[in-house]
Amino acid sequence: MDDAGRWARIRNFVLLAAALAVAACGRAPSDPLEGLPVGERARVVRVIDGDALVLSTGQSVRLIGIEAPAGPYRNREGEPGYEESKRALEDMTLGREVELRYGGLTRDRYDRALAHVVTTDTLGPTLWLNAEMIKRGAARVRIYPDTAVANDLLLPMEAAAREAKAGLWKGRIWTLTDAGALPDSFQGFQIVEGTTAGMQGSDFRGISCEVVLERSLLVLEIETAAAALCQMGPDTVIRARGYVRNLRMEISHPLNVEILEKP
Repeated sequence: MDDAGRWARIRNFVLLAAALAVAACGRAPSDPLEGLPVGERARVVRVIDGDALVLSTGQSVRLIGIEAPAGPYRNREGEPGYEESKRALEDMTLGREVELRYGGLTRDRYDRALAHVVTTDTLGPTLWLNAEMIKRGAARVRIYPDTAVANDLLLPMEAAAREAKAGLWKGRIWTLTDAGALPDSFQGFQIVEGTTAGMQGSDFRGISCEVVLERSLLVLEIETAAAALCQMGPDTVIRARGYVRNLRMEISHPLNVEILEKP
């Protein structure tokens, strides 16, 4: 082979390698749940509410990283948005085969599987259901320390759904509440915004510190798993999410408090 032919082959090889590199960069991102332990695979036969379902094996499943409006129970009415949230999960899952992916603790005290849930059949698109419920505005992010794997990916999805007023973010069912405007009698899961006024140690078991907010009676109980948040100084603008009872909000994981502005 003469020099011209040799250089032509080299040029073609370089061009092919460059084309393959460009194609690789354009591929869809890898599975965000890749590497997580795989659990049961079965068909969905019932949806309890927007974050819980039942498989054909009889196993009930709680979708981790999300919080949907609770349904009616005994003498308690369903929370606003319950029907819409439940319907969203039903539309994506009923009759479909799904696979569980575990992000920490696999069972709760009610023997529910705690998992990310992915559709695996050909009856529709492959869906990461936890993420889809957030993106469709049918659930909000709620993170527990023992099932926190991959939950961080859900926060920007929630922000996008809120900005687009998707699902329950449209209208007045869900809003970002000013901490000072939270009713004294409020009980349940909520997302609030406020500015830290100070913090103090706590005598409650499992609580590392208590954060007080400006112009608000709400106190954030920073649990041991979220103790790093006790380093926040005053005048820090935050967005906090957790269960509220008696004007006290439990903060069980650092990602449940977003730092919006530092002093």
